[in-house]
Amino acid sequence: MDIQSLFSLEGKNAVVTGANTGLGQGVSVGLAAAGAHVYGVARRSCEETAAKIKENGGEFTEVIVDLSAEDAIAQILAKTESAGRIDILVNNAGIIRRNDAADVTEEDWDAVINLNERMVFFLSQAFAKTWIADGKGGKIINIASMLSYQGGIRVPAYTASKSAVLGMTRALANEWAKYNINVNAIAPGYMATNNTAQLRDDENRSAEILGRIPAGRWGTPEDMAGAAIFLASEASSYMNGFTIAVDGGWLAR
Repeated sequence: MDIQSLFSLEGKNAVVTGANTGLGQGVSVGLAAAGAHVYGVARRSCEETAAKIKENGGEFTEVIVDLSAEDAIAQILAKTESAGRIDILVNNAGIIRRNDAADVTEEDWDAVINLNERMVFFLSQAFAKTWIADGKGGKIINIASMLSYQGGIRVPAYTASKSAVLGMTRALANEWAKYNINVNAIAPGYMATNNTAQLRDDENRSAEILGRIPAGRWGTPEDMAGAAIFLASEASSYMNGFTIAVDGGWLAR
């Protein structure tokens, strides 16, 4: 058995949503380093991600799409058509709106659920339809959260959406494994990204979080690469419906 080829993504095309920064950037850089041509979807420039990938000799194509638009999925399909075939989909894009549950507006609730949950399902459905039709299978990697397991504080819509991602990953795997479509997820721990800036800026809250992480540090986007490569490669061909925690040991506590 050639172990290196088992983890290789040479000749594969991957779509990563939210690729311009944070965890999406870390995943994109990792997949490209393993040989995939990454199509990075974002509503803002992916210039930094592209530079990191090209610096390492990888391939990256920017796909500017506002995922809140009604025709966002159609745009993604059209703009990645030149790839010939997409083999890997990473549903990473997400937002968080912090507020006391008693004060959450319908607008904020809908914005979070539409991007974090609804888009994950229908984008997965769109690519799965093509994979079922051609019989060649594919890989879907959803980005869950520690709040797929816990309730959190002041983020009820985010918790609801990420709990749904964990359940949806299982449900889609149940239906699509027979088509050689692997649906799995990664649950990042507390990562140093834009979404956690408020927590990290709160000295007391940051200390509470760090005190529970056995690794003793916030995670980084680079920490996502290994799990993403594994789930995108043939090394995980018999994994279906599972969510891997990349959390520095948070859940173990």
